[in-house]
Amino acid sequence: MRLCLSSLISGGRSIAAAAVIALSFAMPVAAQDAPASNLPILFDARERLPKPDLSSLVRLRFLTSVDFPPFNFVDQNGKLAGFHVDLVRAICDELGISDKCQIQALPFEELQGALSASQGDAVIAGVAVTPELRKRFAFSRPFLILPARFVRNLKAPIDGRTAAALAGHSVGVVKGTAHEAMLSAFFPALKPSTFDDKDALLAAVKDGKVDAAFADGLQLSFWVSSPSAEKCCALFDGPYLSQQFLGEGLTIMLRQQDGDLTAAINHALATLSRDGRLQEIYLRYFPYGLY
Repeated sequence: MRLCLSSLISGGRSIAAAAVIALSFAMPVAAQDAPASNLPILFDARERLPKPDLSSLVRLRFLTSVDFPPFNFVDQNGKLAGFHVDLVRAICDELGISDKCQIQALPFEELQGALSASQGDAVIAGVAVTPELRKRFAFSRPFLILPARFVRNLKAPIDGRTAAALAGHSVGVVKGTAHEAMLSAFFPALKPSTFDDKDALLAAVKDGKVDAAFADGLQLSFWVSSPSAEKCCALFDGPYLSQQFLGEGLTIMLRQQDGDLTAAINHALATLSRDGRLQEIYLRYFPYGLY
């Protein structure tokens, strides 16, 4: 199971067979004049994570897919790109093994089997962490949490800057989702209007049928800045994080027996988070911010 996220970048095309790509292609240019957006640091500054010796490692093969933009996709030049791809490059650089790193694209449904069969060493593709998967695989520490957010119609007469100001206003949410459950638990005073799917929800807030909506912050951050929104709306309050409703966040999946490799990746993620390199990668792909 993959973390719930719709395709947000068009133009990526499928590949007929798995492609092994060395991590040497050019990085995307950061968005110009991007607003400041701080990425939460998920590693305690006082925690010291060990850096195992990987000098005997022959190669490190990361597995991903091409259908999870902006995290991993095929760009206009036919190259594998995305947040995850740049993060892999940074991890390998931090561990001093860039010349041993590769990334391979497979269909998402084949990733777990390929890792189990040692056809790769780590999966970075938005796999949702579940108790069942933890019985079979190890996972790195989370490096990114996808928050829930409100979005509001700018014409709606909302008096205030926090969620409390939405009392008495119509707030949309997709029914049967974690966001509906989270909205009810976090904001019991709000009376939600439910919709069958995300497209219906966004159309309703754009057309003013509801004053606000509550949904995945990543989807909303791209939507409010897209031509389809027609500058109707803006993110409002938040972000809201909840492991109970939204899961553990984005991690890297590994084989359980590869404890040293898991520890090394955790060390690299902590270093990238603390020294700002993870923030730089984040801003390349999320210039409008999630938080």
